[in-house]
Amino acid sequence: MRLGFLHQSTAQRRELILKGPIIPTIIMLSLPTIMMGSVQSLIPLTDGLFINNLAGTTAASAITYCGPIINMMSALAQGLGIAGMAMIGQHNGRGEFKKAKEISTQIVVVAVLLGIIIAPILAILAIPVSNFVTPSISHDVFLYIALSALVLPFQFLEFVYNAIKNANGQPEAPFMRMVLMFAMKLIFNGIFVAGLRMGLVGAVLATLSAHLIICVWMYHEMFLKKCEDKLSLKGFRFDFEIIRDLFKIGIPSMISSVMLNLGFFLINNEVQKYGAVVLMGQGIANCISSICFLLPASFGSSITTMVSMNVGAEQGEKAKESCYAGAVISAISAAILIAVIVPLSSHITVLFTRQADVLEIANNSLHIYTYSVIGFGVSMTLIGAFIGLGRTVVPLIINVMRIWFLRYLFILATEKYLGVYSVFWGNLFSNYTCMIITIILIRSIKWVSVIPQKQSVEILKE
Repeated sequence: MRLGFLHQSTAQRRELILKGPIIPTIIMLSLPTIMMGSVQSLIPLTDGLFINNLAGTTAASAITYCGPIINMMSALAQGLGIAGMAMIGQHNGRGEFKKAKEISTQIVVVAVLLGIIIAPILAILAIPVSNFVTPSISHDVFLYIALSALVLPFQFLEFVYNAIKNANGQPEAPFMRMVLMFAMKLIFNGIFVAGLRMGLVGAVLATLSAHLIICVWMYHEMFLKKCEDKLSLKGFRFDFEIIRDLFKIGIPSMISSVMLNLGFFLINNEVQKYGAVVLMGQGIANCISSICFLLPASFGSSITTMVSMNVGAEQGEKAKESCYAGAVISAISAAILIAVIVPLSSHITVLFTRQADVLEIANNSLHIYTYSVIGFGVSMTLIGAFIGLGRTVVPLIINVMRIWFLRYLFILATEKYLGVYSVFWGNLFSNYTCMIITIILIRSIKWVSVIPQKQSVEILKE
């Protein structure tokens, strides 16, 4: 049955999502995404093992610090991907597969061009950012940001590839991409970091090499492989109506991602004041806890697909039931992860370093981080429903509130009493408060799409 599912067409997936039982469909759609989340979380985990053990404390601290800055630059791609998922999914839900493919082609071209434009901006940002941090990590911060600009255009293409495949109800395709990425990162980290001992530069070269190979594979999957979802650039012309709608729906998500990562950047600034050892300990905890956060949140993309297709087919009640079922499944999976990870935490952190002062920070912060997973998973699953409805302003408000008002202000208010641990307790406080607020909001909405349907009306007239 599972193998048959993997070979289903977009039309067959549509039938499953619209007419199949809710819980088995969510689980079936989510399994590839969960597996992808597992592999995706293993990438920073293995990167951390290479960097922490071979490149040293300074390089590891610099990479932890730079993460939110690089993510801010990729916010446009994330916004386009989220908008694309909503638009493509709803056209698929109405059976308008040709229009869905047109939107897919437009989003690919726009994303690649934006990545090429933004890459130099990231490189230039390396100068002021490196001057802002403590001298001990300044050089490595400059080096990592400047070199990471080379990777940015490839990441843009990967974001929209995931969005297109998820909107088509094919989450196993992003999973295959992530498996290949994980394998490539292991190989190239082995060559550049472990073999050639190139340290931080080697880490970036490993990332660049892996992304280059993956993007060649993705191009083949989207434009060369013979299948019903094959895209074509032949006779391509920009459709400014589609592009306008993509940005109209995607801009709130872009702003949300920028604000989210700006908040993380400011939080990292609070941490880096305590020195490279504390920043390294936080980085280790982040690497390990990433698997806990990614897995329960993986249900969000499946709920986006379920909701977008069902509201596109005017099945609002089933969209609502799918959302609630996804939230419950996410909470259960998060609770299981907590039960597994917390007892093992001290045995995992020691794999990254033998420094007692770093391990103390890593172990204590990891315990606090892990307990906040339920709140995060449920919130992200419910946000997936808002995205499927085209209500992308709501996730913007929720994410800004979670990081800026609930977490960053909590840190500033309690830092005097809790020290660096205010960062970790702020994570727990903000995730559970955000979950409660998101549940209240989702119960008050109407389960109908807010995406304009004039394009589909024109098609039906033809």
